[in-house]
Amino acid sequence: MFKRILVAVDGSPTADQALQEAIKLAKEHQAQLRIVHAVDVVNYMSAELVDPTEISDAIAKNGQDILRKAEAEAVARQAEIPVETRLIIIDRLGHRVPEMIAAEAQAWPADLIVICTHGRSGLSHLFLGSVAEGVIRVSTKPVLLIRGK
Repeated sequence: MFKRILVAVDGSPTADQALQEAIKLAKEHQAQLRIVHAVDVVNYMSAELVDPTEISDAIAKNGQDILRKAEAEAVARQAEIPVETRLIIIDRLGHRVPEMIAAEAQAWPADLIVICTHGRSGLSHLFLGSVAEGVIRVSTKPVLLIRGK
C-alpha cells in the first residue's frame, strides 16, 4: 500500500518515535523511506545580526546533523530498506515549514507522511503553533501523526 514514506524529524524524542514508526511501516510495506528536516533561515537572514550568513550556516549544519543521526538510526535498526535524507532550507519569505514538508511529499512523491506532534495546547500552542497541524491542513497526502509519550 505504501511504497514511499516521508518522515519529518526535528531532533526531539517525539520525532524519534515518529522515525521508529516510519521505519516499522517501511519494513512492513517494503517501502522507500525519505527522512526530511526543514530549517527556516529567512528570519535570521533578515535580522540585524553581526553575520546572518554564519548563523544560517550553523542552522543548516544542525539540520544536517539531525538528518545524519536519523539516517544512522534507520541503518542501525537493520531496516534493509532504501533510506535517504533531505534538508529543506527555507530561504524565501512567505514559505513556512508545514507547506515545505507537504510540497516535498508531493514532489518526491510520497504515499504517506509520518510526523510527530508534541501535543502542545494553550499559550504554548498559540505561540509555537503546530507544524503537524499545518501539514495536515495543506497536504494532499495521508498524514500519520505520532504523539509523544
